Amino acid sequence: MTEAYVLDAVRTPFGKFGGSLASIRPDDLAAHIVRESVRRAGDLDPHHIDEVIFGNANGAGEENRNVARMATLLAELPVEIPGTTVNRLCGSSLDATMIASRQIACGDADLILVGGVESMSRAPWVLPKTERPYPAANLEAVNTALGWRLVNKNMPKAWTVSLGEATEQLAEKYGVGRERQDEFAAESHRLAAQAWKQGRYDDLVVAGPAPARASR
Repeated sequence: MTEAYVLDAVRTPFGKFGGSLASIRPDDLAAHIVRESVRRAGDLDPHHIDEVIFGNANGAGEENRNVARMATLLAELPVEIPGTTVNRLCGSSLDATMIASRQIACGDADLILVGGVESMSRAPWVLPKTERPYPAANLEAVNTALGWRLVNKNMPKAWTVSLGEATEQLAEKYGVGRERQDEFAAESHRLAAQAWKQGRYDDLVVAGPAPARASR
């Protein structure tokens, strides 16, 4: 079996919900990372890339219909490079990385570009299709930004709780109090700030792309 190695890694900064990255489409964010990854590889011929695999948990808006393939095309890589988008919710990008590693280990590929993209700020509201024309009842728009939506009525409610509610349940089950959670969060921020100050992220982060101008 062949061992898999990471040649380079880069990401954009995190953005808050409705914050500095909210005006940028997720497929443009993904294309920006694809483009930067190839640039950092120096004299790499993009034709040597066997596949692009991206993790994406939402897939309800501008990143729908295989954002890995869309990003590859937007980044102007060769059209022959296929793209695969993986959805394992919060583990999507990690799963994409493992899929790529397995392909290389099995000899199915030599070089794969792996990433992940998400924009909750730009997640759309959706309306379910009606089962018959001209329905008399009201239709409710569903926010796809977070959590389950358009849930099958046969699915037990306990299986489709939101992330926040699930966190509360785990805190109660394992006796994790507010003070302990705050201490953990504060330590996480302290370590991150220290790493930034020491320059550990300098080579791992690229500024986000400029928002595309709206066409008139």
